Amino acid sequence: VTDFRPDGADDDVDIVIRHSKEQRTLDQLDRVRIETNQGSVPISNFVKRVAQPAVGTINRANQNRIFTIKANVKKGMNINEKVVALKDYFNENRDQFDPRVTINFTGEDEDQMEAQKFLIKAFVIALFAMAVILVTQFNSFYSAALILFAVVMSTIGVMIGLLLTQQPFGIVMSGIGVIALAGIVVNNNIVLIDTFDNHRKRGLKTYDAIMITGAQRLRPVLLTTVTTVLGLMPMVLQVNIDFVSREVSQGAPSTQWWVQLATAIVFGLTFSTILTLIVTPSALMFREKLGNWKDFIFGKIKAS
Repeated sequence: VTDFRPDGADDDVDIVIRHSKEQRTLDQLDRVRIETNQGSVPISNFVKRVAQPAVGTINRANQNRIFTIKANVKKGMNINEKVVALKDYFNENRDQFDPRVTINFTGEDEDQMEAQKFLIKAFVIALFAMAVILVTQFNSFYSAALILFAVVMSTIGVMIGLLLTQQPFGIVMSGIGVIALAGIVVNNNIVLIDTFDNHRKRGLKTYDAIMITGAQRLRPVLLTTVTTVLGLMPMVLQVNIDFVSREVSQGAPSTQWWVQLATAIVFGLTFSTILTLIVTPSALMFREKLGNWKDFIFGKIKAS
């Protein structure tokens, strides 16, 4: 009939009227009377009772009636795998459900989808911004594409690292790690290609410029990679150092949040650095060979 909030309580307490035991029957509902212009009339004159399954509350969203089914998984199990299995089951057995019924996954799966869409947009925007800057600075689409190709190679290293450490690909932390990694791995290619272009402007041949560039920039590239990897290794190994109490612990809750991000950067940067020192010089030489081949072909056709 009303509600009441006691002192110190956060929620209201419902005040209800409880009839005597002999009046708590379904037949008693038929005896409920309604005041009308003709006097008090039993409700059974207007209402027909039909037994139906009881529903505590009716929830609606966007004018559609909804039922929420909640479930948890056992400790140590991958939630995403179970969600994918449920989606596959519903898709394969769609004919067993009423056509008017739609099935949507909310909760953690919905949050992951939203985070995934946001991170994909952020990754594309970051690549586009870097491409614009690289093209304007190097005045070469080939050099810009070659530098950005290191980002693709770094994502391969991220996947290999997660497989070796037996960690799932977290949409949020691993995705942020890939985006942060994109800004790091391009530095190695920028250093190599910028030095190569300077040697070419001085009149050196392509092969000689590549060899001198490799000799001069090998140490800066390796130092950048080594210092970054060593700085992130404590997070990869989940090592926590308390300087106040002079204690070193492993696997603390505060370190588990960053392990996926650190793992993505460490393995992605290491893998891309190794390939960059091989692929980038080869790609620069390939451009030179391709230009000579085109000159030879078109020059031969023109001469004939």
